[in-house]
Amino acid sequence: MRILHTMIRVKELDSSIKFYENVFEMQVIKRKDYPDGKFTLAFVGYGNEEDNALIELTHNWGVTDYELGTAFGHIAIEVQDIHEICSRANQYGGRVTREPGPMKFGGSVIAFVEDPDGYKIELIEHKSDFSQMHTRLDFGTT
Repeated sequence: MRILHTMIRVKELDSSIKFYENVFEMQVIKRKDYPDGKFTLAFVGYGNEEDNALIELTHNWGVTDYELGTAFGHIAIEVQDIHEICSRANQYGGRVTREPGPMKFGGSVIAFVEDPDGYKIELIEHKSDFSQMHTRLDFGTT
């Protein structure tokens, strides 16, 4: 067993795709319209679903607002340059809600941003010899 994807509902699909592509360098892995159901699904991530967990962006046609609720925590993404990612988040309709800095009671450098729909994304900086970004989905709180 493994996690395939996490689904979030978005108000403006193209804006959300642009955010995840330009801020986190994700790619649209697959996208499909469902006219009979009046919705579109776009899956974004760092590779195909056979080898990677994806984020499913669901756009219900005609819906302009959602209540995020209190049960969802956040998605966590490991990044190489946390300051650069925060800067890009602001440029593409996101909002930095916790500036980069050490985690309370820990040594990791973290930050929090919100995507254009208000979903929280934890950034965890990882310094290493390779320059690829990696993801991990995290449904708890820090």
